[in-house]
Amino acid sequence: MSGPRHDPDIVRPYVRTGGRVRPRRDVRLESVVIAAAGPVADLGSDARLVMGLFAVGRGGLAVADIAAALRMPPSTVRILVSFLVDTGHLTSPVAAALGRPETDLMRRVLDGLRELV
Repeated sequence: MSGPRHDPDIVRPYVRTGGRVRPRRDVRLESVVIAAAGPVADLGSDARLVMGLFAVGRGGLAVADIAAALRMPPSTVRILVSFLVDTGHLTSPVAAALGRPETDLMRRVLDGLRELV
């Protein structure tokens, strides 16, 4: 009789996140991030996988899309993305903590739409 089987492809989330158990910032599944400057050689393998999704000239990716592309749990990807934003490897076009556009911008869009009708 053999012992329990271990799948070598299954890695515990806290190992993937370097022991982090929650994101330091409010990173939601719909948050869009883009790659910023910075060397990736010093990052862990899973953080490098996240950064590898960002080709030169490619736009932003939603956190949910990153999780799907890497086939990782969304909670794990949220922690990795939060870490990569903290280290300056990723940035968000809209502040992740706010999650919504400025009021002035929304007023200008509304005024522009009113002019069209």
